[in-house]
Amino acid sequence: MPEAYPTPLAGQRLTSSLLRSMQTQTLRKPGDTPRAATTTQTADPHLQMDVVALGVYTFEGWLTYDCVAAADFVVGFSGPSGAQGTWVGHGPGTTVTSATAGGGTQQDVASTWGYNVRQEPTAIGSTRTYGGFGVGTPLTVLVTGTLRVGATAGTFAMTWAQSGSNATPTTLYTDSYLEVLRTA
Repeated sequence: MPEAYPTPLAGQRLTSSLLRSMQTQTLRKPGDTPRAATTTQTADPHLQMDVVALGVYTFEGWLTYDCVAAADFVVGFSGPSGAQGTWVGHGPGTTVTSATAGGGTQQDVASTWGYNVRQEPTAIGSTRTYGGFGVGTPLTVLVTGTLRVGATAGTFAMTWAQSGSNATPTTLYTDSYLEVLRTA
């Protein structure tokens, strides 16, 4: 059975707030956010919103970033206390698992075999690490997931940091976005 929120009733007055609650909310970065020398997951200042108690949300988005290979890019999502759900990010892994001509593996580089793409499902509140090729070489992570809010309302946010503390900033770029839709 498909989920939709809200379900207007016959004779119900359609207000602007009711119509807005039926729309996808787009969270877009209006500016770059650099973070240097930190491995502490912190909510992105632009990719967050308030969610209601017992609400169910789906989300998808596009994150574009760059970082040096020594820092990498750690992504996660946080919700209010008791929130659950799962997300997946499709982006560059930190190790290419195909053997090179010499029989070894390559880390954080493109090869004739392409890139290793991370695709593991991840619980809300947990993180995944995506690789970096260096400043000036932007990469992307496509994300999608579901958030189920418990009895406590609060903030849903994309969190991120460096995997290895590095003085060269990891930057999440302008126009990265999340689209969030309440379904129940």
